[in-house]
This record gives sequence, structure tokens and C-alpha cells, in this order.
Amino acid sequence: MHTALAHLDEPPHLAAVGIGVHGPAGHVDVFSLPHLWQLHLYDYEADLTVNGTEHAIRPGSVSLVPPGAEVRYRYRGRSPHLYVHLRLGSAGTPHDIPMVQHAGPDLALLTVQLQQALTAWPNTPARAAAEVWAALWRVSRLAPPRERNTQAVHPAVAAAVALIEARLGQPLTVPEVAAAAGVSHNHLTRLFRAATGETVVGYIRARRMERARHFLQATTLSVPAIAASVGIPDLQAFNKACRRVLGASPRGVRAAQLGTGTGGNQAVKVTASGLLAPSIRRSWEIRR
Repeated sequence: MHTALAHLDEPPHLAAVGIGVHGPAGHVDVFSLPHLWQLHLYDYEADLTVNGTEHAIRPGSVSLVPPGAEVRYRYRGRSPHLYVHLRLGSAGTPHDIPMVQHAGPDLALLTVQLQQALTAWPNTPARAAAEVWAALWRVSRLAPPRERNTQAVHPAVAAAVALIEARLGQPLTVPEVAAAAGVSHNHLTRLFRAATGETVVGYIRARRMERARHFLQATTLSVPAIAASVGIPDLQAFNKACRRVLGASPRGVRAAQLGTGTGGNQAVKVTASGLLAPSIRRSWEIRR
């Protein structure tokens, strides 16, 4: 048993959070939790078997074991670990997560999250659940996703999208996005088009207008303030962009109070990888 399917769209329900200390060398524990998931962060070396599949754990290893699985630990000495016993919901798409993997560069952050969950438990269980939920999402991203019918997103595209999302309200040029992603302007353009079917400029404009839609419909911010916040401080340009992309003037979008747009325009959706969902790319094609 190498991986487990976990649903993470809902916050977990915690049953216990703590520090377990096991051992001594040569001692063996065999057990299962019939109704609970087990999340462990290890600070020792040991041999772990999950439903007959052997795993080697070492300091910095993290395991996520589903309910009912039989685990067998053979310890090599004093063995402390952070543990969480929890229930997961069933909403959303399940994530295929390795049973045992190393936290790598995420170890420090993952340790802090679980330590904060331990501190919050049991006096503020909602805070503890929030920390564990964030930790579970981090664990789900430690290993590269197992691609099924799609190709892996190029690291330069992922880096470019992350920068764009962080700086939508600031001036952005394709050369500076490319520099931050560690590739040339032309190479990023090719990679971005191949990954998303969009230009870099088109993606930036589409994301700015979706943010503008949100601010117009969900806040009472003034139109000039919204225009500035999405990186289009020129009101005339902002008005034209709203009409072209959202199908109405800024005041018209605000008055409509619609969440999905009109006249064939759809809100931009962003997938887990940060890229435009293929089903709506064409409706957001924007000329350079």
C-alpha cells in the first residue's frame, strides 16, 4: 500500500493531537485505527509496514495512513513523533497522497503547523483543525502530482503564474515575469501558450478583470479604487476593459449583482495548478 486517496475540500475533524514516544530498539507495535486517519511527522528512524507494504522512515518523514489500515512499527531506539488522529470528509476530488514521504524543504513549516495545532488542542479545536488542514494540503503537495491525462506544468509556468497572482495590482511586463521565472521572454511565451492555450498578457488581463468583477459585486469600493487595485488605474482603459471582457461598464457590472456574468462572459476559474480551466479559455482570449 503506497498511496491513499484523501478528500481535502472540507476541514478535518480532529480526534487527538499529541506527541508519541515509542521504543526501545527492537520493540514492535502492530495496530490499526478502524475509523480514523493517522498523520505522523517523525523524528527518528524505524521500519513501518502498512497493510503488508514496507516503508523506511527517518527524521523528517511524514506518513498519512487511512482508516482501517494495519500498521507495524519496528523501532530502532527512542522514537518521538507528532501525531494527529482525524476524520476526513468526502467532498471534492480525492488526492492521491503517498503513505510515507519526506517533507524535504517543507519540514520546518510542516513542523510549525503541527506544533501550533498541538498548542491549540484541545482548548481551541477550531484553530487546531485549521492548522492540521493547512498541513494536510502541504503534505498533499510534497510529491509531484501523478498526472493522468495531462502533462505536468512546467516549473517556469508555475512560477510565472505565482508572480502574476501576487502582483495583479502592480505594473507587470512579460520580460520581468520571464526573468522571475528564470527563462527568456520568448521561451516563457511558448511554454505559457502550450500549457494554457493563453498568452501571458491575456492571462494577466483576464485575471485582473475577474478580480475587478469580484470587487465591483462584493464590495462598496469606488470604481477608481477598484481600477487601481487591479493594476488598471486609467479609468477610461478600465471602463473599456470591463465592457469588452465583462460585458458592461463598471457601474453596470456592479448593478447587475451577478456571480457568473452575462452575454456569454464567464468568470475566470483557476485550476489547482493556477492555470485557466480549458473549458473557458476561449471566452477569455484577449488580443495583445
